[in-house]
Amino acid sequence: MRNLPNAGPGAAEPTIELQRRVMIAATVGTVIEWYDFFMYISVASAISVNFFSGDNPVWANVFALLTFGTGYLVRPFGALVFGRIGDMIGRKQTFLTTILMMGFATVAVGLVPSYASIGLWAPSILILLRMIQGLALGGEYGGAATYIAEHAPQGRRGWLTSWLQTSAPIGFVLSMLSVYLMRASMTPEAFNDWGWRILFISSVLPLAISVWIRLKLQESPLFLKMKNEGTLSKSPISDTLRAWPNLKRVLIAMFAMVVPQSVLLVGAQIYSLVFLTGTAKVDPQIASLLVGAALMLTLPVMIFFGWLSDRYGTKIFILAACVIGTFTYLPLYKALTFYANPALYTAQAVVPVTVAADASECSFQFNPVGTAKFTTGCDIAKNALIRFGAPYSTRSEAKGAVATVFVGARAIPVATAGQAPDVAAFTGKLKLALEEAGYPNRADPGAMNFGMIILVLAALSTVAGMIFGPLASAMTDLFPPQVRYTSVSFSYHVGNGYFGGLLPAIAAAFQIASGDIYAGLYYLMVVSAISFFLGLFWLRSGPAAAKVPSVATAAA
Repeated sequence: MRNLPNAGPGAAEPTIELQRRVMIAATVGTVIEWYDFFMYISVASAISVNFFSGDNPVWANVFALLTFGTGYLVRPFGALVFGRIGDMIGRKQTFLTTILMMGFATVAVGLVPSYASIGLWAPSILILLRMIQGLALGGEYGGAATYIAEHAPQGRRGWLTSWLQTSAPIGFVLSMLSVYLMRASMTPEAFNDWGWRILFISSVLPLAISVWIRLKLQESPLFLKMKNEGTLSKSPISDTLRAWPNLKRVLIAMFAMVVPQSVLLVGAQIYSLVFLTGTAKVDPQIASLLVGAALMLTLPVMIFFGWLSDRYGTKIFILAACVIGTFTYLPLYKALTFYANPALYTAQAVVPVTVAADASECSFQFNPVGTAKFTTGCDIAKNALIRFGAPYSTRSEAKGAVATVFVGARAIPVATAGQAPDVAAFTGKLKLALEEAGYPNRADPGAMNFGMIILVLAALSTVAGMIFGPLASAMTDLFPPQVRYTSVSFSYHVGNGYFGGLLPAIAAAFQIASGDIYAGLYYLMVVSAISFFLGLFWLRSGPAAAKVPSVATAAA
């Protein structure tokens, strides 16, 4: 990294009251921005119905999740654009810009015509709006973390920034609660038709609140000090990415801090909701309440680990979370299935389903826009099982063999040898066989153990919270103030966008392709294991705040 001038001493350290006010204001504004962003995943089922082909509802849902992922993919670009503005012009003005962009895109989603009305234009416009949301959020988190950290003295950064970390879970819970109340007020048909649109359009109210909050904030004292002394970076993007000393910090933050946090947090909070509703077949309203209850239960955990990081550093918590996540997420998800849908858990264990077919007839059935047709016996069998939500395994047979589904020992051929498949007849027989084997159409609320479901979900969030709580402090401490906004934002959003953001879609696709309802978790486990070894060698030990400048002393 080129030599950035020393910011020098002399900036007065903010009072405790000002630190608290800054923390509350920045956190509340960020909660509202996350609320807008997460509203999409909370109504993903309605989005899939309105914006994607109905040829295969399951794959339409996967494509809706991929569209959710695009909001993550563009966040690194937003991080560079708004990080540069934040490091050169100021933190406060950037806050106002990002929240206005987020609000515009959120309201616009509620106004886009459906696939039935304008065809492929509908998902195209939706993707564009999600990208605008992602760009806005790309400049949000790093700015909020930097803003709070630059008002925090040494020994309190972990504590104060950990409150910011609660903004994403709170925003997620608020979005789910809003959806729950809206669903409860109307029929499912009405919600899927127009009710979900009200949620997006009405977000203009929290947008106004957030703008009002941002207008009351003052600029960071450390930024003003650097501006007055002429020590601001003239090229924050170049200083972040082209010079090795800071690029090395970016890579450390990205792969040893953000990536494991991202997959563990998305796996605990977002994918768990997708899994409960899509795989375990829990009613969406019940699933939202369960996930929301678990998240609120574990919010203090994030603050607690942020507080601990001021004393012991973050390395020990990051490594512990990676190890625990690698070995516990799979059994925890199996426990989630057991407590949420015991009939499904028992059926797949006692009466497993197998597709026996010529491997050359089995294709990867990705067809969200409804342009391809799957007519081979294997594809017909898998497509039917996907629609019924039944987990299955695949067995390769001799070339030309008639595809057959085995429900336990019961064989259901797709067609009679030498004849074309009768899809309707086969589907009816398969549905009856699955019902008789105990595979449920939906989870029975009366059989659910709600307390244990919440505890399992809380355990998942606790593991993620070990990293997420102290993350903002660790990242802001790692970078010099002249490029802090850009560096923190870019590191955070690349790690989140390209690893955690795509996790729900990747996991769902793996699950559908393999028939194994837990297949997507292997991606999470591998990433966590790799991050452990990277963190073991790259991360420094001990409290980070003791090694970096406070607001009163900023070193280049």
